[in-house]
Amino acid sequence: MIMLYFLLLPLIAVFIAPLLTPKRATYLSSAAFIIPFFSILYCIFKGNGCPSEIHIMNFSAPIGEIYLNFDFISHAFGLTICAVSAMVALFALPYMKHRFEEMKRNVKSEFRKYIFLYDLYAVSMLWLVYSGNLILLYIFLELTLITAFLLIYSYGYGNRKWVGLLYLIWCAVAGVLTLAGFIIIALDPLNNTLALKGITTVGMLAWAFIFVGMLIELPVLGPHVWLPWAHAEAPTPVSALLSPLTVGLAGYVLLRIALIDYSFITTYRMPILAYAIFSSIYAGFSVFTQTDFKRLLAYSTVSQMGYILVALCLGPFGLIGLVIQYMSHAFGKSILFSSAGGIIAVHHGLRDINKMGGLHDSIPTISNAAVVGFLNLGGILTIGMLGEFFILRGVVDTFGVNTMSLAIILPVIFMFMLSVWYGFYTIRKVFYGKPKDTKRLEISRYFYVPLFIIGILSVLLLFPPLSTALIPGLKAVIWTFMGVGGVMP
Repeated sequence: MIMLYFLLLPLIAVFIAPLLTPKRATYLSSAAFIIPFFSILYCIFKGNGCPSEIHIMNFSAPIGEIYLNFDFISHAFGLTICAVSAMVALFALPYMKHRFEEMKRNVKSEFRKYIFLYDLYAVSMLWLVYSGNLILLYIFLELTLITAFLLIYSYGYGNRKWVGLLYLIWCAVAGVLTLAGFIIIALDPLNNTLALKGITTVGMLAWAFIFVGMLIELPVLGPHVWLPWAHAEAPTPVSALLSPLTVGLAGYVLLRIALIDYSFITTYRMPILAYAIFSSIYAGFSVFTQTDFKRLLAYSTVSQMGYILVALCLGPFGLIGLVIQYMSHAFGKSILFSSAGGIIAVHHGLRDINKMGGLHDSIPTISNAAVVGFLNLGGILTIGMLGEFFILRGVVDTFGVNTMSLAIILPVIFMFMLSVWYGFYTIRKVFYGKPKDTKRLEISRYFYVPLFIIGILSVLLLFPPLSTALIPGLKAVIWTFMGVGGVMP
């Protein structure tokens, strides 16, 4: 039961933080996620010594048991959400004050509204990944949608109200499609429940609804049209959660459904894989055409979400890669969006990369943090390296090593290389080259210390003892589901 109490801490903070001063509210919000972070870390190291689930209540069929699921997959996602949410909360203290002053609003009163929505947004994601029932998962999925919409609508840039509505409509459609799939699962007489542990089969129609819904939420090429607008015009702390955490949770939903019944992926593996690789490469090249820094990072997100869809198609090893890729992208993109926010705050709204160049001389701490962010995306000396390894291992395990499989292996390798290419291109374009201003700026520690903490964690997870505790746990869970409840590829 102690894990339940730790998960309740950030939920309690949602209602207490707005009563405090901005600094105390920020510290409380950050601490409310740091404490569960260490409890999750303890469970990862202890393994089977922690409870696998916590019962909450029972409903009549077809809803079934409401419970919290504490396996290694939930822990990996939960650990990531806690770390990023805690650090971005600290980063947001000076940033949102700057934004409120820019909007000519009262800082104290607006911060109360902001911190309530921020905490509710983050805690919804945390509870989503521990939900053991699909209806509970859907409730928290919709809460993330509503809170993110309100944050964009209230504090975004540009035509923020239109962008907020664009985000709301697209993601509401995704939610409705996903809910339709969940209802079809519940009404199947072989299931007659929405409790994950009670679902034995997922029909093709249910899979199709969920898959399309999550493609919109993910998103990949086509449904991606809402994402560059939402990520670019959202207040930066929201971008730092929306891009790395929220969109990737579509991958979590697809992973959970795949672990119940993999037959849809087996049947449509090749078209999905081709679409995912093309989407990732197309969006990766689109990065080079962007002049707005935040919009550039948004297209990078579309490219990285292609990784997750590729990993979904590659059997057990690919599914491990999906989890790790989520973590890597979350760490990297939270650092990068926060770096963009730091530039906006200290350089008076600067977002055009054509007007940047040489910023390392004036803000070296933010520049160094951004490098670590791109190392995560490129899979260089961070946990992203493990994600790419397991995706490639999934390709080999699924297709073998032969002349035919090279048609898959080579595009996947190029997809990885493209992230490195546009990463170093952006670093050179923004932070190096001839500086526009060589004056070293004094900036708040909140703008870079939290980013270094995320970066250090992303490196530590590559090495023992963290990697050697996490990977075997993920493997055990995925192998169990794929061998018993799923259809082996």
